[in-house]
Amino acid sequence: MTRRSKPPIAIYSALADATRCRIVEILTTGPVPVHTLADAFSISRPAISRHLRILKTAGLVVEVKKGRENHYTLKSGKLAGAVKWLNATALREPEVGSMEEIAAPVNEPSASEPATGLQTGKIATPRRSKPTKSEPAEVPDVIVTEPPLFAPKVDKSPRTSKSPEVNQMGFDF
Repeated sequence: MTRRSKPPIAIYSALADATRCRIVEILTTGPVPVHTLADAFSISRPAISRHLRILKTAGLVVEVKKGRENHYTLKSGKLAGAVKWLNATALREPEVGSMEEIAAPVNEPSASEPATGLQTGKIATPRRSKPTKSEPAEVPDVIVTEPPLFAPKVDKSPRTSKSPEVNQMGFDF
């Protein structure tokens, strides 16, 4: 039994957005202030700051304050670790045995035996039977119509004349 390394999920989650990937590409040139990053995109500075915060939480960038500006720098070591994990995972031999076993065809259950996910380990897909020409399609005996889910309720009781509404101050305008 071999020991597997833990996948760097936080890094992949941070890189799951196209804007953040583009920010990482820009930061490969060196430290960049936030306003320069914001100018490279058609989104606001607060939005860029949110993206940078996600990258910072994942450990991909470092914030350095220079005067009134915040400069961000890429931590390439974190990316190298993620790439190393991907390469190690891609080069690992499958534990099953052979590709034929992995890609073996799935046996479909016959019509005589019911297929349930509990019995076969597979999810059964329901098949609809089409009516044949000799058999007419089933017609329901009673058709029940229900009111729409969010339809306003209609008061069907007879209306009685109400006195005019008076507000809390006692004035009726």
